[in-house]
Amino acid sequence: MCYSTRQTRKKEALQKRLQLQSVLKNEDSDLELIYYHANGWSHPIMWIIPQEHPNHLVPAMWGLLPAREKQAEYKEYFKNPKTFGGLNAKSEKLFDHFIYRYSWEQRRCVIPIDGFFEPHNTKVKVKGKDYKVPFYMHRTDGDPLYLAGIYTYTADKRWTFTVLTKAATPKFAEVHNDKKRRPVLIAEDDIDAWLHDGNTADDVQHVLEDDLWEGELSMHPVTKDLYSRTVDSNYMGIIEKVDYPEVTIAY
Repeated sequence: MCYSTRQTRKKEALQKRLQLQSVLKNEDSDLELIYYHANGWSHPIMWIIPQEHPNHLVPAMWGLLPAREKQAEYKEYFKNPKTFGGLNAKSEKLFDHFIYRYSWEQRRCVIPIDGFFEPHNTKVKVKGKDYKVPFYMHRTDGDPLYLAGIYTYTADKRWTFTVLTKAATPKFAEVHNDKKRRPVLIAEDDIDAWLHDGNTADDVQHVLEDDLWEGELSMHPVTKDLYSRTVDSNYMGIIEKVDYPEVTIAY
């Protein structure tokens, strides 16, 4: 699953690369959303490119809320463990889930990031618990990644989103070896196709299945500060490589 990401590019750089216009009218045009580690469980505000406004960046809270809810009351909503923070949505359920089925047709989005983090289970027990090591996944060439998502516009006129996931391909399955899932990654050339207003279910399904080839990605283990409750992991060096003798997969 995808609960941790990184996005360090300034708004202007994203707009220039993707040939976007300014931030959507009525949103904070001076806003910068830069994270060395964006922890989904803290429900950060991140940039998305929404289907309704495909030429703009829009600030949205990570954690999908039903449109009838108010973003200002998100903590109360996410107290229900069944929501699991609204951070991820299985793409396999996109067309029939009671929340997602109202978003796939008109409320798809792209979330630009530098990379993301996934846990690797080393199969070593520490104090009776599995010992997990965080890995950082990113494009080998340093270009941005684009997560596929869906979004809502809430009752208090705020944006919220979730990241779509799919079954892991081989490289991801080695790292994320418990859940064996991966985020859906839209190739830059397919952003327009993903956001196209008028896609059929078959069109959407095709993009989901034929997303970015994992061979364009690199990965390496990083510090366990990422999981710490006492260390602020939102620091520049969080992606520095750390070797663990108990990690046996190639990277």
